[in-house]
Amino acid sequence: MDTSATPTHCPYCALQCGMNLTPVAGGGVVEVSERVDFPVNRGALCGKGRTAPALLSRAVRLTRPLVRRSGVLEPAGWDEALDRVAEGLSRTRSRYGPDACGVFGGGGLTNEKAYALGKFARVVLGTSQIDYNGRFCMSSAAAGGIKAFGLDRGLPFPLEDIPATGCVVLVGSNLAETMPPALRYLTELRENGGRLIVVDPRRTRTAEQADLHLAPRPGTDLALALGLLHLVVAEGRTDEAYIAERTSGWEATRAAAMAHWPEYVERITGVSVPQLRETVRMFCEPESAMVLTARGPEQHSKGTDTVGAWINLCLATGRPGRPRSGYGCLTGQGNGQGGREHGQKADQLPGYRKLDDPAARRHVAEVWGVDPDSLPGPGRSAYELLDAMGTDIHSLLLMASNPVVSAPRAAHVEERLRSLDFLAVADVVLSETAELADVVLPVTQWAEESGTTTNLEGRVLLRRRAVAPPEGVRSDLYVLHELADRLGVEKGFPTDPEEVFEELRRASAGGPADYSGITYRRLAEENGVFWPCPAEAPEASDAPAEPDPRATGPRATAPGTTGPQAEGPATTGPRAAGPGGGGAWDGAEPASDVLPEGSPERRAGPEDAGAGTAGVPSHPGTPRLFLDRFATPDGRARFVAVNHRPLAEEPDDEYPVLLTTGRVVAQYQSGAQTRRVDELNAAAPGPFVELHPRLAGRLGVAEGDPLAVVSRRGRAVAPARITASIRPDTVFMPFHWPGEGRANTLTNPALDPTSRMPEFKACAVRVERADPQGGTGRAERPGG
Repeated sequence: MDTSATPTHCPYCALQCGMNLTPVAGGGVVEVSERVDFPVNRGALCGKGRTAPALLSRAVRLTRPLVRRSGVLEPAGWDEALDRVAEGLSRTRSRYGPDACGVFGGGGLTNEKAYALGKFARVVLGTSQIDYNGRFCMSSAAAGGIKAFGLDRGLPFPLEDIPATGCVVLVGSNLAETMPPALRYLTELRENGGRLIVVDPRRTRTAEQADLHLAPRPGTDLALALGLLHLVVAEGRTDEAYIAERTSGWEATRAAAMAHWPEYVERITGVSVPQLRETVRMFCEPESAMVLTARGPEQHSKGTDTVGAWINLCLATGRPGRPRSGYGCLTGQGNGQGGREHGQKADQLPGYRKLDDPAARRHVAEVWGVDPDSLPGPGRSAYELLDAMGTDIHSLLLMASNPVVSAPRAAHVEERLRSLDFLAVADVVLSETAELADVVLPVTQWAEESGTTTNLEGRVLLRRRAVAPPEGVRSDLYVLHELADRLGVEKGFPTDPEEVFEELRRASAGGPADYSGITYRRLAEENGVFWPCPAEAPEASDAPAEPDPRATGPRATAPGTTGPQAEGPATTGPRAAGPGGGGAWDGAEPASDVLPEGSPERRAGPEDAGAGTAGVPSHPGTPRLFLDRFATPDGRARFVAVNHRPLAEEPDDEYPVLLTTGRVVAQYQSGAQTRRVDELNAAAPGPFVELHPRLAGRLGVAEGDPLAVVSRRGRAVAPARITASIRPDTVFMPFHWPGEGRANTLTNPALDPTSRMPEFKACAVRVERADPQGGTGRAERPGG
C-alpha cells in the first residue's frame, strides 16, 4: 500500500479547506492531517472536515446499484441499472417530449460533473428542465451582484483581505458554526483594531464576537439597510467623488433611502435608532470597510432587493473596487460557486454565459459540436421544477441532492417525487430522496476521484484522488458517459475529469467566468487560481511589476472585468510546490509526492492555450475584482433603487410567531452525510426548537419538552431549547433532519421574482406543546 500523503480539500463547505490524506492499513481508509500550506484555512479543520474519512467506510455508503422490484429496492448489476435509467428517460421523452425529463444537480458536484450534467441535459436529453440545489443557496446574492456589478463572484477579494479592513458588517451569517475555520479572519480583524458588526435575530456564537450585535426581526434586513443608507446621506457621509466617477443610478436610490427614516426603520426592524447611528459611525469612519452577507438576508422572496440594498450602502460610501473594501457574499456549499458557473442552472451555459444569448449559444454549441438551434431555452428554477414533477415532468435524474429534506414545503416535494413515473438518483449514500428512487447508482466521493472546485473566493482548486473506491462504485462522469451512449450519443462525455476540464476551459473562454487559462498543473503548483483567468496574457500596460506575479499578488487585468490588482500579500502560492503541495495522481492509483509521467500536473504542455514559459498559461488570475472598472458595459457600478416590503407571510392571530431556520456546527445541509458519522451525531443528535424564555413561559414548557411547530404547510415536532439569545417573537429550527422534526416541512416556497429563491428564512407559525397524550398548548401572539 502506498502510504504517502495526498494534498487535497475538504468535501463540505465553500471554504474548501486544505487537508492531507494518508491511506491507513487495517479498518480505516485514510486519515486526515494538517495542510498548512493552503492559505484559506492554514491547517485548521472543523469537526466535519476532520471526520470526513468516516464516509469512505463501506458500512455507511452505497456499494452496489439498487433497482426497484415489486416495490422494493434490491441490489443489481451496473448494466441492468444503467439500462433501466436509459429506458425510463427514453420512454418519457418518446411519450411526452424532452421537457418531460428533468435533471436536478447539486452544489457539491465538481466543476467537471456540473459541466457534464448541464451538457447531458441539453445535448443528450434535449431538455430545458435542469436546475440544482444551489438555487436555494446563492441565487439572490448572485442576482444582486450581477445587477450592481455586472458579475457574480461570491467574494471579489481573497479572505486574507478581511483582517486588514477597518470594519466588517456581517449580515445573516453564523460563521462560528457554518465555517469554523473562517472565524479566525474575524478574530484577526479585531486584533488588528478593526470593528465587527453582526446582524442576526439570534445571538449566535459569531454574534458573541461582535463589537455591535443588531438583532432585527426576521425578514427586515431590507429595511435595515435602507435605514442605514438614509443616515449615511443625512449625516453627509456619502463619497460624492466616487459616486460621480464610478457609479450610475444614485438619485433614485437616494430618494428611496430617504423614505426610510430611522424611527420608521426602528418600528419595522426592532433595531433602535442609537444602534443604527452607531452602525453608520463604525462603518463609515475607517478608510476601508466591507459588508458580507449570507443566507440570512438572501433566502427570502425579496432576497435580491435585500442584497441590492446592502450593495447600495457600500457604493454610497465608496467601498466596492477599493483595496480591502466592498461587498461580498459567503457562498455555502462546497462547490456552490463553481456549480453555478458552468451550466447546471436553468438559464445558464458554461462560463457563466446566459442561455438566451445568441452569441453564447453559438460559442458553446461549437465546442459541443452541435447546432445552436438544437439547444433548448431556459427552463424552470429549482422549486418550480420540483413542483412540476408528476404533472409536466414525468422522469427525473437527480445527482448529489436530497430535496426530501432540503427543499421548502418538503412534504409536498416528497409527494411530487413519489408521483413521478421514473426517478433515478446517483449518490454516495442512500439518502431520504434515494429511498424513493426506481434506480439508485452508487458513485465515488471526494477522496476517490480527482476534479476541480471553486471556493467562496473564486479560487479554482484541484481535489486529488487519494484512494481507490470500493468495488462496485463508479464516478458520476462514468454514469453520464454510459447513459449518453445508451441514449444514442457515443462521443462527448469522457470519464477522465481532466479531459472534461480541458473542454470546460474552451467552453468558458471569453465568458464572465473564464477558466481558459487554468490547467490541472497550475492548480497543483499554485494552490489554486482565481477566475477570471483567460488564456491570453494581460495587456502590456497592465502587466505585473513583480518578477513572479503569481507569488506576490497579481496586478493583471482580466479583459472587460477588472483593473490592476492592489498590492497585498501572496494570494495564490509560489510556483514551486510547497510542503505537501506537489502531490499528483495518475488517474488510477493513490497520489504520491512525485509527479509521475502522464499525471494531470505533468501533462500541461504546448497544447495549452496561451501557454507561456514551461507550458504555464501566462495570465496570473484575478484575486481582486473591480479595482479599475466594473463588469458593466460602461464600467460603472449600478445603484438599484429598492424599497422595503413585508414578508410573503406575516404573522397573524392563527400563526403569531416567526420561524427562522439554519445550521448547527456538527451537521451539514440535509445531513445525508453527517448524520452517518457517529462523532458528529453525538454532538448534534437531532432537531430542536429554540425559543425565548418569555414564549416558553406562556406555553408552560420546560427545557427538552416536545414542541409542535405548525405552519400553513405542515407540522414539525422537536424538543424545546430555551435561550435568551433569540427574539421573543421568533423560534429557530435547524434543517438537517428528516421525519417529524423536518424543519422544511414548514418553510414557505414563495419565490423571489428575480432569483427564484424560496423564502426559507421566515414564515408564520404557531407553537404548541406536543404532549405525549396528544394535547396541545398554543402560544398567544408574542408581546413586546
